[in-house]
Amino acid sequence: MRRKLNLLPLLVVAIIFFALNAYVLSGLGTINQSGLLSPIFWVFIVSLTFSLLFAIQQMRIQGVNRFFQIVSHAFLIVFVAEVVFAFFLLLGDIYRILIALATNFEPGGFHITGRSNSWVDFAFVMFCLTIALFAYGITQGKYAYRVIKHTLYFDDLPAAFDGFTLTQISDVHAGSFTNPKAVQKGIDMINDQKSDLFVFTGDLVNNAASEIVPYIGHFSQIKAPFGQFSVLGNHDYGDYIKWPTEEDKIRNLDQLKAYYKELGFKLLLDEHVELHKNGEKIILAGIENWGIGFGERGDLNKALQNTDVNDFKILLSHDPSHWDAQVKNYPSKIQLSLAGHTHGMQFGIEAFGIKWSPVKYRYKHWAGIKTENGRYLNVNRGFGFLGFSGRIGIWPEITVIELKRK
Repeated sequence: MRRKLNLLPLLVVAIIFFALNAYVLSGLGTINQSGLLSPIFWVFIVSLTFSLLFAIQQMRIQGVNRFFQIVSHAFLIVFVAEVVFAFFLLLGDIYRILIALATNFEPGGFHITGRSNSWVDFAFVMFCLTIALFAYGITQGKYAYRVIKHTLYFDDLPAAFDGFTLTQISDVHAGSFTNPKAVQKGIDMINDQKSDLFVFTGDLVNNAASEIVPYIGHFSQIKAPFGQFSVLGNHDYGDYIKWPTEEDKIRNLDQLKAYYKELGFKLLLDEHVELHKNGEKIILAGIENWGIGFGERGDLNKALQNTDVNDFKILLSHDPSHWDAQVKNYPSKIQLSLAGHTHGMQFGIEAFGIKWSPVKYRYKHWAGIKTENGRYLNVNRGFGFLGFSGRIGIWPEITVIELKRK
């Protein structure tokens, strides 16, 4: 029996979308009185909307292709730019109404002055800047790697590891890359840090193991004296595409694990290793993906089996929701947890003391360092990108952490 389609939400969305575009058109009409403006505007908007609907229908059959990427990105850019334009236009309209309310009490009726061309011009400039910002994010921002350094202090760090450094990246999503030269720039920046340890916190690919093949030569260049270690992310399991059989899905994961080995990355699958230096040690543990809403596969108890409560521990766990759910209150203290997953939503503001991204409404800790119960969590903003083929304000990150004794 086919499910009955609820048309009410679609109708509401359609009305809001139509109202937004009608309002934007009214603003554009203030600065351009051409009779051709309205038909050209609506032909463009309707054509773009139906192209998106067609691309979505094709994607369900053929998967994500170039046509879908182009149309979806064009729609996103136009829609966000229209929202920005409408926002500033609305501010001007509210101001006109308030002025009218404050000054038009005399007999003769209520009168609102016309829109200021200068203000509408300003709103249009913001519209153009939004498009330019997206263009930068798509062409340059997604490869604008940043090195972010943290120095963390611990009163229980073994003396031999005072000053020990590690480099972390996360969320490579190799299937999204289109510029090997730009990726190599990021690899060179990783090696330039000359850290003692390298860790990768999951999501090597979008879906299929084959996505990493063109970049094995790049990521296999990463070396560190104490080794290169990694865990799996939710995308590494191939859960987001339809496989011919369950056996094919299993083979894909097995192949991906083989590629991890070819890269020189030691996968930690609910297990740990000991890192020794001058007769002292720290524990490096890693679990399979554990994330609320993204599969709770990992077994923290198994990963820390046969470790001592007093051992200094670093945990690799892809999803930061795991830290809140289990790690920060785990009976055997885990001094430092490293995660990724959020990408900072690849969009936001981190400047002038402002730190904001829409992803904050989904994840309590979505980027950078968090401390609680004497334990640290670092959420890496991701090395690659997924979905939106770009980054705006939240740049790809290479994290360097130095461990120090208090």
